[in-house]
Amino acid sequence: MSTTAPPSTPRPTALAAGDPAADALRRSALRRMRTVAVSLLLFAAAVYVLTIGEEGFWGFVNAGAEASMVGAIADWFAVTALFRHPLGLPIPHTALIPRRKDELGRGLEEFVGENFLQEDIIRERIDSARVAERVGVWLSDADNARRVVDEVAEVAAIGLSKVRDDHIESLVHDALVPRFREEPISPLLGGLLAEALHDDLHHGLVDLALAELHAWLEDNPDTVQEVLGERAPWWAPPGLNLRVTARVHLEMVTWVGDIRSDPRHHARRALDSMLTQLARDLLDNPSTQARTERLKDRLLDHPSVLASSVSLWNALRRAMTASLQDPEGAVRRRLVLEVSSLAERLSTDATLRERIDTRASDIAVFAVERYGEEVTAVITHTIERWDGKEAADRIELHVGRDLQFIRINGTIVGGLVGVVIHAISLLVH
Repeated sequence: MSTTAPPSTPRPTALAAGDPAADALRRSALRRMRTVAVSLLLFAAAVYVLTIGEEGFWGFVNAGAEASMVGAIADWFAVTALFRHPLGLPIPHTALIPRRKDELGRGLEEFVGENFLQEDIIRERIDSARVAERVGVWLSDADNARRVVDEVAEVAAIGLSKVRDDHIESLVHDALVPRFREEPISPLLGGLLAEALHDDLHHGLVDLALAELHAWLEDNPDTVQEVLGERAPWWAPPGLNLRVTARVHLEMVTWVGDIRSDPRHHARRALDSMLTQLARDLLDNPSTQARTERLKDRLLDHPSVLASSVSLWNALRRAMTASLQDPEGAVRRRLVLEVSSLAERLSTDATLRERIDTRASDIAVFAVERYGEEVTAVITHTIERWDGKEAADRIELHVGRDLQFIRINGTIVGGLVGVVIHAISLLVH
C-alpha cells in the first residue's frame, strides 16, 4: 500500500524522549553485549598471535582464531554500518538508517499495508478472536457487568458536567432557533393533527381533561361561585347573585358530566369537527398557515425561549447526574440488568454472536479500506520528521543488544569454519 508524498518536506524534529529508567536499562544491556562481543574478538586475536607458525593441533587453533577475527570484524562492520560510518569513514552504503530513513519508512509503510491491512487477514483475525463470545463470557461475571456500568455512568456524569449553560444557549440560539425559523411548522402540525384524529388519539386526552375538570368543579364550588360573582353587576342583590352562581356551577357540573359520559355528545362532535377543520387549514389554507408561522416567529423571538431551554436542561442534567451517581439508583440497577441480559444472550444465541462478529469484521474492513492509507502514512510522515542521527541512536538503543549476537555468532561460527577450511586444506595437500 503506498501513499503520495506530502506537499512539502517537514523540518526534521527530534524524537520524543523515552522512559529514562527503561532507556538506562537498555543502554546498560547494550554496553554489556558490546563488551562480550569485543572480548571475544580480542580473545581470538590473542590466540592468533600466540599460535602463529604453530602446526598440528595448534595450527587448527590458529586457523580458527584467524577466521574468528575475520567473522567478528565483518559482522562488526555490518552491524555498525546500519547506524553510522564505521571508524568515521564515509564508506559507501554505510550509516544506512540516518541516510535512508525516509526510504526505510516508506518500505515499512508498504510492508504494513500489504501484509497486515488486508481484508482477508482482518476478517480471519476477528473471526478467530470470537469477540462476541469472549465479551459475553466476560460480562456474565456480575463484577465485570457492574464495572462496565460504573465506568459508563462515571463517564456520562463527567460528560454532563462539562456542558455549560452558554453551550446550551449557543445551541438553541445558533442552531435550533434558525432551523425552526426556516422550517415551515404548519404542514408538520397539520399532518400530526390529522394522523391523531384519524387514529382517535385525541379521545383519550379529551376524556382525561373532562374527568379532571369534572372532579375539580365538584370539589371547588366556592371557588367557582367566587369567580362568577366577580362578574356580576354591581347593582344586583347579593342573595340573587349567590343563587345565580350556584345554579351556574350546578349546570357546569352537569354539562361537563354529560360530555364525559356520552361519547357521542354534540360538544365532542363539535370539537372533532373543529380539530378536523384546523388540520385541513394547517395543510391547505394560506391564511391559517401564515398566522401559524407568525405565532411561531413570536414564540422563537421571545426572550424566555433561551432561559426556559437552559432551565429545562439544568433540571434534566441534575436528574440524570443524580441517577448516574447513585450506586444503588434505579438507572444503574437497570443498566446492570440490561448488561447481564446481553451477556446471557451472547452466551446462548449463536446467531447473535455470528451477527455481531460479522458486523465487527465489516466495520474493521470499512475502516481499513477508507482510512488504511492515512494510518500507514503516519509511519512515513513520522519517520521523515525524525532527525537522522538521533533516530539511529534511538533505534540502536532498542535493538542494538540483540544485534550484538550477530557479532558473537560471527566470531564463533567464523572460528568453526576456519577450522574446517584448515582441515580441508591439509587433506588436499
